[in-house]
Amino acid sequence: MKITFEALLTLAILSPLPAAPVFAYDKGVYGRDDRVDLFAASGKIAGLADSVVSLWSSADVRENLATGTFVLRTARFADDMNLCPDEKFREQPRGHALCSGSLVGEDMIMTAGHCATNQADCDNMKIVFGFALKSPGASAPVEINPGEVYSCKEVISTFETEQPDHFDYALIRLDRKVSGHKPLAINRERNIKEGDKLLVIGHPKGLPLKIAGGGVVRNAAPIGYFVTDLDTFGGNSGSPVFNAETGLIEGTLVAGDEDFVRTSAGCTAVATYAQNGGGGEAVSRASAIEGRIPELAKGEKTGKPSFRNVKVIETPAEQADLSRYFSAGFQ
Repeated sequence: MKITFEALLTLAILSPLPAAPVFAYDKGVYGRDDRVDLFAASGKIAGLADSVVSLWSSADVRENLATGTFVLRTARFADDMNLCPDEKFREQPRGHALCSGSLVGEDMIMTAGHCATNQADCDNMKIVFGFALKSPGASAPVEINPGEVYSCKEVISTFETEQPDHFDYALIRLDRKVSGHKPLAINRERNIKEGDKLLVIGHPKGLPLKIAGGGVVRNAAPIGYFVTDLDTFGGNSGSPVFNAETGLIEGTLVAGDEDFVRTSAGCTAVATYAQNGGGGEAVSRASAIEGRIPELAKGEKTGKPSFRNVKVIETPAEQADLSRYFSAGFQ
């Protein structure tokens, strides 16, 4: 059942928008499907992706006492969604990850507010690093080292307890400090503008980690969020949205257009829109909650470019230049 943000988006009367778009927790694809696996990204983007997590129900992350690992509950994407034969990533395992998130402090995860609304959600949550395809032809790991699995200790802050113009976010405290992954820097200034280039990293529909570039800011007017055309899906909620120029997190993906449509053949296909069509995808601004996130490095507040030339390998010609990219993952 689709849940909309119509009530929350009444806050748009505070902005110069002519009308409030209607978002759902679903997302969608705009123009070409820009999603790629981790192995198809440049080293700098892979470095960002290393600190992106998937959020699971504890029941779907089972401890294997014999091996000392945690086993993720997954199903073949094609089977789980009744996908049409030509759909992307159909042979990959779809996990039952609820949302995505990013490490923004030594023991702090930023995600969407509807992913962690209260302590009960927290108590029933596992946070997993490393559910990703790291090389061509590799299988996504469904057995995870215990050092990559964390529990939620507390919900520090969530949109339900904040001012409405902060829209939809949550900060959660983990059960211990994170080892082997670095906290990501956020843009603490409200200086994003229309046309700024973006990329998103997360777990659409619970799939192994995906990176989608090719997005821009459509509307930067609202106070607590902005609108973009990134290719995202349910499961991307909580995904960090990065400025492709600076590498800073501009915000957290929270809502968008419909994900899938039923075809006349009776199978499921990705819902697609013109690059400038649809209602767009809503991203809660990181700057709206910057006072609650620890500052990581000198100069982080400036938001000035420090991460230029971020790039996702996209075209067949670019793939051919690098042996570690393979064509099967691209359309």
